[in-house]
Amino acid sequence: MTRRFTITGHVQGVGFRWFVARHARSLGLSGFARNLVDGRVEVVATGEEPALAQLEGLLRRGPASAQVIGVDRADQINDPQAPTRSFDIR
Repeated sequence: MTRRFTITGHVQGVGFRWFVARHARSLGLSGFARNLVDGRVEVVATGEEPALAQLEGLLRRGPASAQVIGVDRADQINDPQAPTRSFDIR
């Protein structure tokens, strides 16, 4: 399953994407995290449901220097943008 998250708050310039990548890799997920021009962070992750649920919990918390206001979630099937083997920072 592929899931797309959009995180709002003070989430750019605080190591958020590195935080996501580190945890996503440890959970065995593939995908990417990238900053959006409007100040949000987009995360697209592919893997098993339990790992995606764990990642969502981590996204809602974020690293200590971040202030997460909200996390929007959408399930996607066979997202062509999601890499198949790694988790990247874009």
